[in-house]
Amino acid sequence: MTSGEQFLFVNAEATLGEAGFRPYIPIALVNQQCSATASALLDTGATVNVLPYQLGIDLGYIWERQTVTLNLTGNFAQYDARVVVIQATISQFEPVQLVFTWTKAVQVPLILGQVNFFMEFDVCFYRSQLYFVVSPKNKPSE
Repeated sequence: MTSGEQFLFVNAEATLGEAGFRPYIPIALVNQQCSATASALLDTGATVNVLPYQLGIDLGYIWERQTVTLNLTGNFAQYDARVVVIQATISQFEPVQLVFTWTKAVQVPLILGQVNFFMEFDVCFYRSQLYFVVSPKNKPSE
Protein backbone atom coordinates (compact mmCIF):
# COMPACT_ATOMS: atom_id res chain seq x y z
CA MET A 1 0.00 0.00 0.00
CA THR A 2 1.24 3.48 -0.88
CA SER A 3 1.34 5.82 2.08
CA GLY A 4 -0.19 9.26 2.02
CA GLU A 5 1.50 12.39 0.82
CA GLN A 6 1.27 15.81 2.40
CA PHE A 7 0.42 18.95 0.40
CA LEU A 8 0.32 22.57 1.48
CA PHE A 9 -2.68 24.86 1.09
CA VAL A 10 -2.09 27.57 -1.55
CA ASN A 11 -2.77 31.24 -0.96
CA ALA A 12 -5.22 31.68 -3.85
CA GLU A 13 -6.52 35.09 -2.75
CA ALA A 14 -3.81 37.05 -0.99
CA THR A 15 -6.15 39.97 -0.24
CA LEU A 16 -8.09 37.68 2.13
CA GLY A 17 -5.09 36.85 4.29
CA GLU A 18 -5.32 33.42 5.90
CA ALA A 19 -8.91 33.03 4.66
CA GLY A 20 -7.54 32.99 1.08
CA PHE A 21 -5.76 29.64 1.43
CA ARG A 22 -7.24 26.77 -0.62
CA PRO A 23 -6.43 23.04 -0.99
CA TYR A 24 -4.96 22.87 -4.50
CA ILE A 25 -3.12 19.78 -5.68
CA PRO A 26 -0.91 19.20 -8.75
CA ILE A 27 -2.38 16.69 -11.19
CA ALA A 28 -1.30 15.21 -14.53
CA LEU A 29 -4.06 14.41 -17.02
CA VAL A 30 -3.78 12.16 -20.11
CA ASN A 31 -6.23 11.61 -22.96
CA GLN A 32 -4.79 9.43 -25.73
CA GLN A 33 -1.69 11.29 -27.01
CA CYS A 34 -2.52 14.58 -25.28
CA SER A 35 -1.47 15.45 -21.76
CA ALA A 36 -1.57 18.43 -19.43
CA THR A 37 -0.55 19.29 -15.92
CA ALA A 38 -2.69 21.52 -13.77
CA SER A 39 -3.49 22.55 -10.25
CA ALA A 40 -6.85 21.24 -9.05
CA LEU A 41 -9.03 22.50 -6.23
CA LEU A 42 -10.17 19.78 -3.80
CA ASP A 43 -13.83 20.51 -3.11
CA THR A 44 -15.65 18.19 -0.72
CA GLY A 45 -18.87 20.09 -1.45
CA ALA A 46 -18.71 19.47 -5.20
CA THR A 47 -20.72 16.48 -6.35
CA VAL A 48 -18.66 16.00 -9.53
CA ASN A 49 -15.18 16.67 -10.89
CA VAL A 50 -15.26 19.71 -13.18
CA LEU A 51 -13.00 20.23 -16.21
CA PRO A 52 -12.72 23.79 -17.56
CA TYR A 53 -13.41 24.17 -21.27
CA GLN A 54 -9.90 25.19 -22.38
CA LEU A 55 -8.24 22.34 -20.48
CA GLY A 56 -10.55 19.89 -22.29
CA ILE A 57 -9.46 21.41 -25.61
CA ASP A 58 -5.79 21.11 -24.54
CA LEU A 59 -6.42 17.41 -23.85
CA GLY A 60 -7.69 16.91 -27.41
CA TYR A 61 -11.40 16.67 -26.73
CA ILE A 62 -13.82 17.93 -29.36
CA TRP A 63 -17.00 19.30 -27.84
CA GLU A 64 -19.33 18.07 -30.59
CA ARG A 65 -18.04 14.49 -30.30
CA GLN A 66 -18.90 14.20 -26.61
CA THR A 67 -22.44 12.84 -26.60
CA VAL A 68 -23.02 12.19 -22.89
CA THR A 69 -24.48 15.37 -21.41
CA LEU A 70 -25.04 16.41 -17.83
CA ASN A 71 -26.95 19.26 -16.23
CA LEU A 72 -24.87 21.20 -13.75
CA THR A 73 -26.40 23.07 -10.84
CA GLY A 74 -25.50 26.14 -8.82
CA ASN A 75 -23.18 28.70 -10.40
CA PHE A 76 -22.67 26.52 -13.49
CA ALA A 77 -26.31 25.68 -14.25
CA GLN A 78 -26.31 28.05 -17.23
CA TYR A 79 -23.49 26.21 -19.01
CA ASP A 80 -23.64 23.13 -21.20
CA ALA A 81 -21.65 20.18 -19.89
CA ARG A 82 -20.35 16.89 -21.26
CA VAL A 83 -18.94 13.81 -19.52
CA VAL A 84 -15.34 12.73 -20.23
CA VAL A 85 -13.12 10.10 -18.62
CA ILE A 86 -9.48 11.04 -18.13
CA GLN A 87 -6.46 9.17 -16.80
CA ALA A 88 -5.13 11.18 -13.88
CA THR A 89 -1.96 10.91 -11.84
CA ILE A 90 -1.35 12.61 -8.54
CA SER A 91 2.18 12.58 -7.21
CA GLN A 92 3.74 9.11 -7.03
CA PHE A 93 0.37 7.34 -6.86
CA GLU A 94 -0.81 4.93 -9.53
CA PRO A 95 -2.87 6.54 -12.31
CA VAL A 96 -6.66 6.39 -11.92
CA GLN A 97 -9.58 6.99 -14.25
CA LEU A 98 -11.47 10.10 -13.20
CA VAL A 99 -14.86 11.09 -14.57
CA PHE A 100 -15.12 14.80 -15.31
CA THR A 101 -17.95 17.10 -16.20
CA TRP A 102 -16.45 19.16 -19.01
CA THR A 103 -18.08 22.56 -18.98
CA LYS A 104 -18.12 25.43 -21.43
CA ALA A 105 -17.52 27.75 -18.48
CA VAL A 106 -14.10 29.35 -18.81
CA GLN A 107 -13.79 31.05 -15.42
CA VAL A 108 -13.94 27.83 -13.44
CA PRO A 109 -11.01 26.07 -11.77
CA LEU A 110 -10.26 22.40 -12.29
CA ILE A 111 -12.32 20.90 -9.46
CA LEU A 112 -11.97 17.49 -7.86
CA GLY A 113 -15.24 16.46 -6.19
CA GLN A 114 -17.10 13.49 -4.72
CA VAL A 115 -17.61 11.68 -8.07
CA ASN A 116 -15.14 10.35 -8.40
CA PHE A 117 -11.99 11.86 -6.89
CA PHE A 118 -13.07 11.34 -3.28
CA MET A 119 -14.14 7.80 -4.21
CA GLU A 120 -10.55 7.04 -5.33
CA PHE A 121 -8.58 8.93 -2.68
CA ASP A 122 -8.81 9.51 1.05
CA VAL A 123 -8.03 13.05 2.14
CA CYS A 124 -7.45 14.42 5.61
CA PHE A 125 -7.49 18.21 5.95
CA TYR A 126 -5.50 20.03 8.63
CA ARG A 127 -6.80 23.49 7.74
CA SER A 128 -5.54 25.24 10.87
CA GLN A 129 -2.04 24.00 9.99
CA LEU A 130 -2.48 24.74 6.24
CA TYR A 131 -1.81 21.24 4.92
CA PHE A 132 -3.68 18.13 3.85
CA VAL A 133 -2.77 14.48 3.30
CA VAL A 134 -3.89 12.44 0.29
CA SER A 135 -3.79 8.63 0.12
CA PRO A 136 -5.13 6.26 -2.52
CA LYS A 137 -8.11 4.26 -1.34
CA ASN A 138 -7.36 0.90 0.19
CA LYS A 139 -8.10 -1.78 -2.37
CA PRO A 140 -9.16 -5.22 -1.14
CA SER A 141 -6.41 -7.85 -1.21
CA GLU A 142 -6.75 -10.40 -3.96
